[in-house]
Amino acid sequence: MNRLFRKTASTVTLVVLAALTLTGCGDTQKTAPTAISVPVETYNLRLAHTWPTKFPIFGDAIHNMAEMANKMSNGRINITIDSKNKHKAPLGIFDMVKSGQYDMGHSGSYYWKGKVPNTLYFTSMPFGMTAMEQYAWFYHGGGFDLTQKVYAPHNMVSFPGGNTGNQMGGWFQKEINSIEDLQGLKMRIPGFAGEVLAKVGAKPTNIPAGELYTALERGTIDALEWVGPSLDLRMGFHKIAPYYYTGWHEPGSELQFMFNKEKWGSLPVDIQEILRVAMRVAAYDMYAHSYHESAENWASMKSEYPNIQVKSFPTEVLQAMKSANDELIAERAAADPLAKEIIESQTAYLKKARAWTRISDQSYYEAMEQLN
Repeated sequence: MNRLFRKTASTVTLVVLAALTLTGCGDTQKTAPTAISVPVETYNLRLAHTWPTKFPIFGDAIHNMAEMANKMSNGRINITIDSKNKHKAPLGIFDMVKSGQYDMGHSGSYYWKGKVPNTLYFTSMPFGMTAMEQYAWFYHGGGFDLTQKVYAPHNMVSFPGGNTGNQMGGWFQKEINSIEDLQGLKMRIPGFAGEVLAKVGAKPTNIPAGELYTALERGTIDALEWVGPSLDLRMGFHKIAPYYYTGWHEPGSELQFMFNKEKWGSLPVDIQEILRVAMRVAAYDMYAHSYHESAENWASMKSEYPNIQVKSFPTEVLQAMKSANDELIAERAAADPLAKEIIESQTAYLKKARAWTRISDQSYYEAMEQLN
């Protein structure tokens, strides 16, 4: 079917005027117009995600996207969603979408660093950009093109999939008063932050969401970071790890929608655009939703859970982690031209954007603090 033809509304009505019929005496008679309905092609897509069934906020973003795409296409786009409960491979989304087993996926880019190291830059980097700085870089500062440069060789296209905002530094069973307290500490922490902690002496690991509480309770790990109040409170971590540290490692954690590149390329332009808009709106709505839930749960934590002790890492610890981060970044840039290109792009954009963040947001917060 011609692509331009498939751009039309959900049902195309062709009005066919019947040919003039000659009568026996030579007169002509016009027949009534006849309407013929021609069905327009529909697009049935399958999406696999990392999260459990009915997982809040993350899962909501996926279902919101699918619903918007269906409505905006007038029913031409239908997306079937499989959670980790169905496909049983929460950290296997990369391979399933790459191979075409699923058309789409939703996960976190830094989960694939073991397969493709350069994927980790597109979630969040320690001491890096906030959510809004990162969105600005992605959509207007060259981030999207760099993302595709990494994913295209693996038969995928990647889009922002929702931001958690600034994440908390994690739940600990003991206080962290010095860098010595991190030595040998078993902690669930993914992405580049895990490499940073390893360099200063900790033992990082990555564990799917559904297994975190049990791992902490049984002593498989000593500490963990998940997201922030928006999702942490309902997980119950405070019952077994009362020290809740503020963040340094994921200042703007962006999830991703992944699309099999061949499948994406086979879709008509209008279907692609509807999906693109639905993903972008759902991603930003997840950011707002996450912010709202964090505000709500932060209030609950302060009033209903006095055992939770909110802490910030000592300056000595932060300095050690920042030094380790800078050394690791420099090593990656020296070893891989594409990593160097991404790192330099993010570094330059952060410098520019942070100057504005300081004079706008930070100055406003400081001014308001003077009034309280």
